[in-house]
Amino acid sequence: MFDIEISRSISAAHQLRGYAGNCRNLHGHNYRITVTVRAEKLDEVGIAFDFRKLKAEMDEVLGSYDHCNLSELPEFADINPTSEVLAMHIFQQMGSRFNTDHVKIAKVKVEESDTSACTYYE
Repeated sequence: MFDIEISRSISAAHQLRGYAGNCRNLHGHNYRITVTVRAEKLDEVGIAFDFRKLKAEMDEVLGSYDHCNLSELPEFADINPTSEVLAMHIFQQMGSRFNTDHVKIAKVKVEESDTSACTYYE
């Protein structure tokens, strides 16, 4: 097995509705997001999964979150855009783009600060 990882950074705001702390107020994070793809084998060139393809798809998915208020997006209308929920949404979006019999999204890690992170996998 091979694990291929790409990290990207975005800046976004959110607020946690119903939260009994200061995170209920609008605030922002400089998120670092890492997507891990797991591949069973190498292709004829010796590549498990093309880094450029993964970067391009990540940039497309994350583009809808970068520099916006996540709490205002339709996908977060009924659930707070916590790091956990964001990781799950990115995992699902990336999985729908890549998952095959030989390649799968293994996990998505969302770091909202230097000391706080969440990893989602199935």
